[in-house]
Amino acid sequence: MNGFADLNPSESKPWLAHVAPLEAILFDVDGTLCDSDPIHLIAFQELLQEIGFNNGVPIDEKFFVANIAGKHNSEIARALFPDDVPRGEKFCEEKEHLFRKLVAEKVKPLDGLIQLTKWIEDRGLKRAAVTNAPKENAELMISKLGLTDFFQAVILGSECEYPKPHPA
Repeated sequence: MNGFADLNPSESKPWLAHVAPLEAILFDVDGTLCDSDPIHLIAFQELLQEIGFNNGVPIDEKFFVANIAGKHNSEIARALFPDDVPRGEKFCEEKEHLFRKLVAEKVKPLDGLIQLTKWIEDRGLKRAAVTNAPKENAELMISKLGLTDFFQAVILGSECEYPKPHPA
């Protein structure tokens, strides 16, 4: 399945509805509503190169996936700056600022997302975004994707005792 493009909105009862009736839909933000990893990669490449990380050679996607993608900023700060974690935390704040600037220019919904949101609304399903992204990032991406009014709730990992993917 490429994004949500294979969704058939005219199908009245998808196979899942036979197993368990749908009442609500939860969406992750990064990687589900939009592909934000390329934007994160650009932000990391620019800022790390600026400070001479890796002898000024831009990080590649392989390094990004192995060391950065899917991790919390606190983990990234320790991984990139093991001898100066406070510097790493400040770096991550600067990276988030650049990320938000880039999101405003580059973020696009995944293929089929608009059709999927219409399908969900037409069925009166409850819906929420659930994310470990910083609040400013989540709100900006949701807004730029035109989904502010679609979501009835936005649940932030930073506001939960056990952020996703914890099973609690």
